[in-house]
Parts: sequence; C-alpha cells; structure tokens
Amino acid sequence: MDMRLVPEEEYAANHGLTEQAVRGYCAEGKLPGAVQEGEMWRIPADTPLPDEVKHSPLLVALREQMESKMRGGIYHRTQIDLTYNSNHIEGSRLSKEQTRYIYETNTIGITDEAVSVDDIIETTNHFRCIDFVIEHAEEPLTEEMIKRLHALLKAGTSDADRPWFAVGEYKLLPNEVGGKETTAPEDVPSAMRALLQEYAGKRQVSLEEILNFHYRMEMTHPFQDGNGRVGRLIIFKECLAHHIVPFIITEELKMYYYRGLDRWEEVRGDLLDTCLTAQDRYRAILDYFRITY
Repeated sequence: MDMRLVPEEEYAANHGLTEQAVRGYCAEGKLPGAVQEGEMWRIPADTPLPDEVKHSPLLVALREQMESKMRGGIYHRTQIDLTYNSNHIEGSRLSKEQTRYIYETNTIGITDEAVSVDDIIETTNHFRCIDFVIEHAEEPLTEEMIKRLHALLKAGTSDADRPWFAVGEYKLLPNEVGGKETTAPEDVPSAMRALLQEYAGKRQVSLEEILNFHYRMEMTHPFQDGNGRVGRLIIFKECLAHHIVPFIITEELKMYYYRGLDRWEEVRGDLLDTCLTAQDRYRAILDYFRITY
C-alpha cells in the first residue's frame, strides 16, 4: 500500500480530476486520510475515488455512445440539441431538422432556400467540439483547451481565411458584446490567465461559480467571434466535470439568458433561474433515457 500523502494537484492529475473537485471531496470527507494544511490538502496516494466519481452515469453513457457511434441515445440527442440551439442563438439559419440531417447523413439534403456554407461548416465543427468536451470533460480547464475549442469551431470557415480573425487565438481587434465594450486585445491574455487562475483556486465549484466564469469570459470576449458558443460548450464541460446536471439554452430561453448575462452583476438570480429551467428540461431527457444523475 502507498500511504504517502501527496499534494491535491498530484492526486488530481493521477486520477484525471480537477483540483477543485479534489478539494471538494476532501472537504466533504469523501477521501479518507486527507489532511488539510493551510489552504491546501494532502491525500494518501492510494485513497480510492468516491463511488460517484468512479460511476458517472451520464458521462459514461456519453462516452460509450460516442465511441460506438450509437444512434438514438443521449449522445445523439445532445449533439443535435446543443448544436442546433447554440448555433441558432448566434444567427445560424439552419433548422433543427437540417441540423439533424447533417449529423445523421453528413449531407445537407434538399432545401428550397439558399444555405450558408459557413452555417454548415460550423454545424459539423460544433459536433466535433462536443466530442472534444466529452473526451476532456474531467480535465482542468486551461487556455489551451479554450483556444482548441475555438479552433475546432471556426476551422474551414470564411473567417479562417481572414488573417485578422486569428482562429484558435485571442482577438486582434477590439469588439463589443451587446453594445458593451470588452477587454482590449492586448489585455486579453493576462485577463484570461487571471480568470482561469481564480477559477482553479475555487475550493468547490457550484453552478453559480460556473456561470460567473461564463459571464466574465463573455465580458472579456477573448475571440473575434464564436465566444458565446465556446462559452456554452465550457459550461457543459464544467457541469460534467463537477457532477452538475448540464443544460442547453434553447431559442425559447435565449432572451432570458441574454438578460441574465446583462444583469449578472446586479441580480444573479435571473441567469441562475434561466439555467435551472434549462437544467430541468435536460433532466427530463435523462429520465427518458433512464440515466441517473
């Protein structure tokens, strides 16, 4: 038996967990033998993971169905619902049925209206982004991961041909969100590093902490475009990482979502309530597929 007490970051790395998750399990007494030293924890190297970590039914199902390319399950449903809604919020004109058709057949099908090539490319790219999120769900959130999501989302689009757009890199030109000024391009790297460092230091991560990260990243607006979609993918990933039921912001909830972001610093309850409503709807889908949470 290995009874060495290892730092929380080493235990997290050895078990594919975030440091926040490990701190939370220590605080809850779920890692026997863990000892707190100031603000940090040390854990016996051979301490087993809590049962809920070893058996995450939703993440297990998503990964198994992704690997087997299973149709008609929670992975299939999540791919279509999350891709359609997140792209539609940002102006994609593809219908949900067209999104489904692209996912299921890798073709657009017959349509009476002109279809944007970028809408099609970003739809297929978003499917790959979801795969990336599922594959790396339990890994710590990093700048490299966030940039990778942006690169996957925008690869092959007309934006990728524009040198000033910087696919997979932080913005080169100032931009706004909802008519509000955002972080200047030259300040984005330090702002993102500070935000990620602060987030990594959270002892326990709640839905409110995830949404606060989302709000602050959106106000930073680190990329020239695609910030909202990358941000919502991060929300989904972090919910999976911290055993929080994830959710999808639908067209019906879009305006409440935007209002919640706009008012986050004054009234956090608006965005929280919207996301809890979306969470209840995803729970209903999990119930249908008989996946516990």
